[in-house]
Amino acid sequence: MSTSPLSTAESPDAAARNRPARVIFASFIGTAIEFYDFYVYATAAALAIGPVFFPHGSATAQALSAFVTFGIAFVARPIGSFLFGHFGDRIGRKSTLVASLLVMGLSTTLIGFVPGYDAIGSIAPILLCVLRFGQGIGLGGEWGGAALLATENAPAGKRGWFGMFPQLGPSIGFLASNGLFFGLAVSLSDPQFRSWGWRIPFIVSAVLVALGLYVRLKIAETPAFKAAIERQERVRVPVATLLGHHAWPMVLGALAMVVCYTLFYISTVFSLSYGVGTLHIPRQTFLGMLCVAVLFMALATPISAWASDRFGRKPVLIVSIIAAILSGFLMAPLLGSGQLPLVQLFLIIELFLMGATFAPMGALLPELFPTNVRYTGAGVAYNLGGILGASVAPYIAQVLASQGGLSWVGGYVSVAAAVSLFGVLCMRETRDARLM
Repeated sequence: MSTSPLSTAESPDAAARNRPARVIFASFIGTAIEFYDFYVYATAAALAIGPVFFPHGSATAQALSAFVTFGIAFVARPIGSFLFGHFGDRIGRKSTLVASLLVMGLSTTLIGFVPGYDAIGSIAPILLCVLRFGQGIGLGGEWGGAALLATENAPAGKRGWFGMFPQLGPSIGFLASNGLFFGLAVSLSDPQFRSWGWRIPFIVSAVLVALGLYVRLKIAETPAFKAAIERQERVRVPVATLLGHHAWPMVLGALAMVVCYTLFYISTVFSLSYGVGTLHIPRQTFLGMLCVAVLFMALATPISAWASDRFGRKPVLIVSIIAAILSGFLMAPLLGSGQLPLVQLFLIIELFLMGATFAPMGALLPELFPTNVRYTGAGVAYNLGGILGASVAPYIAQVLASQGGLSWVGGYVSVAAAVSLFGVLCMRETRDARLM
């Protein structure tokens, strides 16, 4: 059974500083910035990164090179989750969340200032890759801390609901990123956008990071971590304890996350690239369609989170993942039709299912681990899932589309969802797990 956030380890001042509205916003803002930053890069990779940093070669080669740089951050993310997870489990959730947001925001902002290949030659893609790696390191520590901030402060019986707020971050971050790119597409010509317009969303990230830092510096440490300190339960090397005693839950958590990442990045990054480049749908039109579809992702998130508190994490995920498996068969007839209403329907279905599968993870992954390795375990599982489900997803989809068409890409989505179904079926139900 879960416990109230007001424990004996929590002072009245800490309770006031961690009142629900502040906790909700502090946990939500980081993941909103995370997905803003990542989708800014993903959109730029689909529309501008290739010609600016890899100008030699065909359009397909440029797109593949851009998607390779996209995947670099996903390789860095587990490293970041090990690094920040260590300090999150040793020093505390609050200070680690502040540090991860700083690293993430600085790397993202600097990408907006990196000169292109025409200006500094091969140094340009090298700098891009270094900053992309730094972005991944910071992001690796972000989600786990945000999820713990929400769930370790949640009232009894509402961990799924509180854990939903970090999961709403993708919808808001996506809308902010896509809305900005949509505005640029409408107001700038293609040459202007490719020359300098794509840099603006990266630079704007600095404002969002400053807001996130301000909010997070105001919160207190979570009561669960304070209780662990009082009971002297902290371990010297959390990752060693995690791998030695909790490796199986970590693996299952990573497998469960695969479907979320695959649905999101196939239906946004790959579909955007395919829709604009192959179907010749105007960029601003496709971006507008994605903005509409992500509203359905936002709608699915609270519904799925509420259901996970009511019926359990596993039943909700099993139903949602089976629907995701079936959705892979819709890609060729809907997206491949090139007809705007059918393309819109496909995007709505995929992003709705992303919200449905992603929402319970905010509570599920922290519930798999004890307090002394929870930051590390939840973060590593989340980010290992990113390597499996997102890092190479746009690249693989691009190759599959060129070799076998969209039906092959749809099959890839179904297989990825089946991997997650296996992980969830092997898990224990965690709704009533004790987090203190």
